[in-house]
Amino acid sequence: MISSVFYLCRKTWVLFANLSMQKKLVIIFVFLISLPITYVSYASYRANSSSILSNMTSSAGQMTDNAMDKVDRYIADLKRYTILPLYNKDVEKHLDQRETDWDKSASINMFLMYLANMKEEIASVYLTDRFGKTFYNAKPGINEIYPEERRAAWENRTREAGVSPVLLGTHPIRVNGSEQRQVFTIMRSIQSVSTLKNIGIIVIDVDIRLFEEIIEPLNTVTHGNTLIVDENGRVVYNSDPAMLGKDLSGSALLKQASGPRGYFELDIEGKPYISVYSSSASTGWKTISYIPLTELLAPMKQSRNALMITALLIVFFALAVAIFISYALTKPLTRTVRLMKQVQRGNLDVHVEVKYNDEIGRLGSHFNRMIDRVKGLLQEVYETEKSKQKADMLALQNQINPHFIYNTLESIRMLAELSDDDRVAELTYLLGLLLRYSITRSDETVTVEQELRHVRNYLQLLQIRFPDKLDFRIEVPQHFYHLPIIKLVFQPIVENAVFHGLEKQEKPGTITITAWNEGLDAIFEIRDDGVGMDEETLAQLNHSLTDGKIDKFGIGLRNVNERVRLHYGNASSLSVDSRPGKGTAVTLKITGLLEEEHRIRYGEVI
Repeated sequence: MISSVFYLCRKTWVLFANLSMQKKLVIIFVFLISLPITYVSYASYRANSSSILSNMTSSAGQMTDNAMDKVDRYIADLKRYTILPLYNKDVEKHLDQRETDWDKSASINMFLMYLANMKEEIASVYLTDRFGKTFYNAKPGINEIYPEERRAAWENRTREAGVSPVLLGTHPIRVNGSEQRQVFTIMRSIQSVSTLKNIGIIVIDVDIRLFEEIIEPLNTVTHGNTLIVDENGRVVYNSDPAMLGKDLSGSALLKQASGPRGYFELDIEGKPYISVYSSSASTGWKTISYIPLTELLAPMKQSRNALMITALLIVFFALAVAIFISYALTKPLTRTVRLMKQVQRGNLDVHVEVKYNDEIGRLGSHFNRMIDRVKGLLQEVYETEKSKQKADMLALQNQINPHFIYNTLESIRMLAELSDDDRVAELTYLLGLLLRYSITRSDETVTVEQELRHVRNYLQLLQIRFPDKLDFRIEVPQHFYHLPIIKLVFQPIVENAVFHGLEKQEKPGTITITAWNEGLDAIFEIRDDGVGMDEETLAQLNHSLTDGKIDKFGIGLRNVNERVRLHYGNASSLSVDSRPGKGTAVTLKITGLLEEEHRIRYGEVI
């Protein structure tokens, strides 16, 4: 199966690759423009739908939270009202008084009237004393109420709650004979401040019109329905009066609304809804809103159709543009390909006519410059080849120059000896040895002994030139002599010591060359007792050994340092130490120089 799919994909690719560029561009435009536009249109519809649902759910959630918060604040105010009798000493005294005289009735009725008028939605307020006597105050429209029918329930509920307030969900009460009103109730037992004994009960009935004022604006915005249920799952408020007090604790609806807040999808009578809920931490009540999806997505259906028509128009327009652009692009490319074929056959006298400054125009310009550059390179190769031939001829002619110089120096030496001028003879002899070592020797690596011999010849020549000006000592261990070392390492250092250290002082000076080993590393030191240098100059000199941009001190020491590091690695180095009037010491460290000797002597490398 996999092999068949792979073969089909490969076959399709081969067919596509063999198409003309114009057809490829048309296909690419269709896939890269038309299909993405179709997908984006569909994705946009889905995203907008999700966005509307999310925004509406979030907005409804905030509104539900606000509604629940208003109910919580209202109930919290009512709970605070229930402790007001404790702050009224006259009321507290009368509740503990058995007889009911005019003063007791007037004081308690005045207090109840005050409570009843604190909030407009309060339907009635009750206060029972320690001896079972009940006092009450009701809003206009309620002419008669029947507290004796409810007193036993009040006593039971407050006894169970102790001193905590008791909140009862929506329930009917009888008023004016057989009339019923739906209220929710806040009650609390009253304890004497001095004796801490129960001396009565305060009860506040609130008309559920309170919920209507809070919930109906939410229903207007969401075009749905909202209900409030208490902690036991009974309906506290619903726009349908028949639902008031109904027990929903066993329904799947409340099971899905289990968290503090959230939303979920559900079907009611076969219609999809979004349910948003919010729970109160103080009362345990829940506010649940049902929003019909059809109401939410109705505007999206119209925009979906318009979006699909627009997408189809864009697809057809893109296809027409693709055909036009593919032709416009492939025409100059085809012309350029024909010119490239001529170049392939060796014809460099071609030129692309550039009409526009787009990518294809720049391609033609670069092609023209490439042809010009190829012509220039061919000319440069021709000129270089001619120059090389001339240089080879000149080098061949100059090969005789070193032999001519040596022969001439040897003739001068012979004449000096015939004239008994030993100094000139020796000077000429030493100069010949120096030239032969420095110029004609082609070996890159010599022995330490050969390098020291070259330095000795150089210093002897200087002693002849400057009698009584310098002396030298070479104190290198004998076992160092056979070690291989790159040529012309010591002589530039010695030359630097002579002309920058000894020549600048009047008294004679001495150059000492010593060597020792540290493990397998060889350490060479060239020390002079010349004028030395200050700390700032010394720091600049050591910095110049590695910084090719600084040439204040010449290139001799830096050249030695770079050659040693290139040949023996970065661990090898050259350093300078000096003090004014005390001389200068140049230390050359060559890592691993004694490794071969150790291998021969001990048969291993440490």
